Amino acid sequence: MTESIRLIVGLGNPGPDYEQTRHNAGFWLVDQLAADLNTAFTLDKGFHGFVAKGTLQGRPLLLLKPTTFMNRSGQAVGAVMHFYKLAPEQVLVVHDELDLMPGHVKLKQGGGHAGHNGLRDILTVLPNPKFWRLRVGIGHPRTLGLAQQVAAFVLSAPRRDELERIDAALERCRAIMPQLLAGDFPRATAQLHEGNRD
Repeated sequence: MTESIRLIVGLGNPGPDYEQTRHNAGFWLVDQLAADLNTAFTLDKGFHGFVAKGTLQGRPLLLLKPTTFMNRSGQAVGAVMHFYKLAPEQVLVVHDELDLMPGHVKLKQGGGHAGHNGLRDILTVLPNPKFWRLRVGIGHPRTLGLAQQVAAFVLSAPRRDELERIDAALERCRAIMPQLLAGDFPRATAQLHEGNRD
């Protein structure tokens, strides 16, 4: 039986200084999902994060925004998974992706961290890497013609045209949530990837 998604984790850095930065793309999506579900985040210190609970088409869903910084994301993810007895296959992690252009988004299961510090830390606390990842393209400074170093790039705000494309990609992510919660990953993947554009 295919596991359905029970927990969606948005990766980002806490605090107003980081709200508009590319590295917080995961936070952006889970904030939108909380609004879609008519629920709100509350701080839970035991989970090292902000947690929201809701239902979508009768299926329960947890949303998590770690209050640890990006490189300690596993602390929050591990705490929530342990408390709710969730398997990695029931978890979706939403994160910014340098290797995808703004406007592109990809869904995949398993794999490594590809240099992403949030994924790197999560992998250290899970029994296996079979959690799902929603990779939200932010582009790379070199492919976008910018002179910034990667660290500065991810911690700065996207330009207006980039943000418009990222927002459109997040809209497509929101549209596949019913399939993800139903465990229909092939349909969700096909629908999501069909909208990728340069």
